[in-house]
Amino acid sequence: MSGRDIDAGDAPPVPLVEVPPSRLARWRDSDLLANFLRSKTAVAALIATVLMVGLAFASPWIAPQNPYDPAQLDLINSNLPPIWQADGQAPYYLGTDDQGRDVLSAVLYGLRLSLIVGVLGVVTSGILGIALGLIAGYAGGAVDTLIMRVADVQLTFPAILIALVVDGVAKASFGSALDVGPLIGLIVVSIGLSFWVQYARTVRSSVMVEKGKDYVQAARLIGLSPPVIMVRHVLPNVTGPVFVIATINLALAIITEATLSFLGTGLPETMPSLGTLIRTGNRFLFSGEWWIVAFPGLALAGLVIAINLLGDWLRDALNPKLQ
Repeated sequence: MSGRDIDAGDAPPVPLVEVPPSRLARWRDSDLLANFLRSKTAVAALIATVLMVGLAFASPWIAPQNPYDPAQLDLINSNLPPIWQADGQAPYYLGTDDQGRDVLSAVLYGLRLSLIVGVLGVVTSGILGIALGLIAGYAGGAVDTLIMRVADVQLTFPAILIALVVDGVAKASFGSALDVGPLIGLIVVSIGLSFWVQYARTVRSSVMVEKGKDYVQAARLIGLSPPVIMVRHVLPNVTGPVFVIATINLALAIITEATLSFLGTGLPETMPSLGTLIRTGNRFLFSGEWWIVAFPGLALAGLVIAINLLGDWLRDALNPKLQ
């Protein structure tokens, strides 16, 4: 160092501390969000899904009538057409059915019930399928063979047939003892037992790849038990495809519940879902009261299409071969 004093201007600059971006900023700048915003179909599907879900769960406050309350039904107002037709009247904007029940209110409440059953059915099938897939992929051997052969057998039957069998056996066993709450639980279990195979096969394949990696071997060396390794280390790395399956299966679960209710093995007419409303309105389709079946059918179709479009976009966005 020279003898001259170091001038203040010669001092090295103090590095600035870079503040890490927030989670929202990172998400906003991510490729996934940019891909989503470029897809007009995905954006429209998300808006439609959020709108229908919001209307469904706000139904107690925005619906003109509680269709589950017999005291609010009036046979004098039965079979009224929608408001834009000659005999239509407020507040029955989409008309009424043969019991004087407001169709708009019935659709909103039925949409909420169908969503609840569908989401619970997907959660049930996901938990069962992920657990069995983890066990089969990590354990291997006879355990893997047994679980996969059961899955192969179930794949030979349509999902709706599995749901009908489970529903029919339970109702034959308990009969009229089933109230609305247990009946909803029965339908949820029926749907869950119908769709677990996709989760199990997908998770098993991913686990068989992950369990040979270094982090799993290191977890074994430090003495962690297999359940801890599977849940804490392997599971977070195999959940990507599970979200895609869950999104697509949500639409299938809603359709399955609607099919069960349409066939008369689902929810009762006193607690109608979209499928029950379609079954009720189908009796009046050729007598001129088309609105009784048309609007529940349109609500079901719109919800399923929107969810399927979101699932298709998510599947393509998470597929590295399409990047």
